[in-house]
Amino acid sequence: MDNKDNYIVSARKYRPKTFASVVGQEALTTTLRNAVKSRKLAHAYLFCGPRGVGKTTCARIFAKAINCEHPTDDGEACNECNSCKAFNEGRSMNIFELDAASNNSVENIKSLMEQTQIPPQTGRYKVFIIDEVHMLSTAAFNAFLKTLEEPPQYVIFILATTEKNKILPTILSRCQIFDFERMTVPKIINHLEMVAKREGITYEEEALNVIAEKADGGMRDALSIFDQVTSFCQGHITYQKVLQDLNVLDADNYFKIVDLALTNKVSDIMVLLDSIIARGFDGSNIINGLAVHVRNVMMAKNPETLPLLEVSDQQRQRYEQQAKTAPLPFLYKTLRILNECDVNYRQSSNKRLLVELTLIRVAQITQPEDADDAGAGRSPMRLKSLFKHQNVIQPNKPAMQVAGAGARLARSSESVHAQHAQNDRQEENSPANIPSTAPAPSQPAMQATASQNAPSATPHTGRVRFAIKDIGPTFASLRKQKQEHSYADAIQVDEKEVEKEKVEKPEEKFSDGDLMQQWILMCNRMPQRYVGLAARLKNLVPHITDYPNFEVVVDNQLILDQIMGIRKNIRATMRLKLRNTKIEFMPRLAQQDETKRALTRTELFHALCEQNKDIDRLRKELGLELV
Repeated sequence: MDNKDNYIVSARKYRPKTFASVVGQEALTTTLRNAVKSRKLAHAYLFCGPRGVGKTTCARIFAKAINCEHPTDDGEACNECNSCKAFNEGRSMNIFELDAASNNSVENIKSLMEQTQIPPQTGRYKVFIIDEVHMLSTAAFNAFLKTLEEPPQYVIFILATTEKNKILPTILSRCQIFDFERMTVPKIINHLEMVAKREGITYEEEALNVIAEKADGGMRDALSIFDQVTSFCQGHITYQKVLQDLNVLDADNYFKIVDLALTNKVSDIMVLLDSIIARGFDGSNIINGLAVHVRNVMMAKNPETLPLLEVSDQQRQRYEQQAKTAPLPFLYKTLRILNECDVNYRQSSNKRLLVELTLIRVAQITQPEDADDAGAGRSPMRLKSLFKHQNVIQPNKPAMQVAGAGARLARSSESVHAQHAQNDRQEENSPANIPSTAPAPSQPAMQATASQNAPSATPHTGRVRFAIKDIGPTFASLRKQKQEHSYADAIQVDEKEVEKEKVEKPEEKFSDGDLMQQWILMCNRMPQRYVGLAARLKNLVPHITDYPNFEVVVDNQLILDQIMGIRKNIRATMRLKLRNTKIEFMPRLAQQDETKRALTRTELFHALCEQNKDIDRLRKELGLELV
């Protein structure tokens, strides 16, 4: 029969048969060897670790070495005794394997426990290997506990699992626990090179590196991918064919994106991104791959962290070269931006736009700030050119035009203040809150100022420069003056309005409802820096005592002191809004008998039921409960 008809996958064909052939678990295999040599064997072992790292393989090798009649000096099985030959031929009666994923019931465990009562006919131990033990049900675990704690002296249990966190603590406390490590990329590459040489397959080191990274720490996965790539490449594994077969994004794309971002070439990055997406790659994979790449570049900047790169030697050199050109702050900010994109990717309705904006932000990290935008309305408002820098030189303006602009600015600020004096809203950060203390300069005065400050050309550019202080008050200076005013000063405007109302109109009647409405409106108009006090005032209820006088009762001396600080301003506001100049306002501290304990929801419900029996009857008929 042709050998091609007996094809065996590499994961089975090259499965280790001795401790020495196990890859990447030297510490664990040394411990198991020493246990075999010294005959100091525990009754239960637990092998934990990710998939494809050798848990079941080591369990079989260990079970074989335990029953070996003549183990070697280094703890390996001899492969010559009857026990070893029976194991190699698959007819050993002392080693049992159970797949807990499909045999996880109490009946399966009880059947297993019955077998433990029968001593071995040949050999020393009966070894029970239970794979995927975390799949056992809770009842099966409990049925297993007693036997696991005190098994017969000839019984040894070897449990294997990929999820140790799902195993009961009572099981863990009865086992010796061995944590298997993930396979590193260099170790996987070395093992694949050995397999390729034995199979007579030529390869490129970069191609094996891609396979090792794709395996994600699992040797079995690496061998499976190796078989797949071998079939595609027909005996010669190349880097490009591996990328094509596995649909992996070439690392060159990440190197290009970083290089283009360092030179702020946003347009080139957008073209490159479009070509990557056109090849069927998902935006999330691009972002995650770029994040891993930037992390590797950051690790390559320091010789101490360079060994953390699980890449080939050729790739490590490329990372070192790019690390020399990439500043460390750029790498930090890039990782933060990419992480934000990864967090928001699933929730985004336009995922491609999110990826494009992310790459634009990355490309602008090292780009210097452009000049302030004159139409932004506030300073600073920094804008960056998106695709390329454009230095547009504005034509020089005559001094008269600049002076005229200053005069118009001053007149505009004066008119805005006049409108604000009539407005009842006291907004702190609004441009309308500008006092009219600074007089607007006249046009001749502005022209004289402009003529005194001779518009001289700079020796480098020949452009005319003017200091903003020379052309009159600006919105920034007027806003700064306004911010220095306290809330009490702002309310003084209401006092003048009150005097005007007193002369022009008679007193008007108002009720508690009108008072409460204006009270809330007053709280809403308070400036931002009084937001805490405004929130407290909203919780207070003003009451008319001796009409038209009113009061509020507070239960805190600190709040009372704060209200007393602006009491006159509150009174002036209420006089103006309620159109009654005889209003007096006085807050006071609550007496001891006026303070009541706040009732819980249950107490409020019971009190409501006592007042209205129909509510309680409705609750009983509908079977409702207050939770």
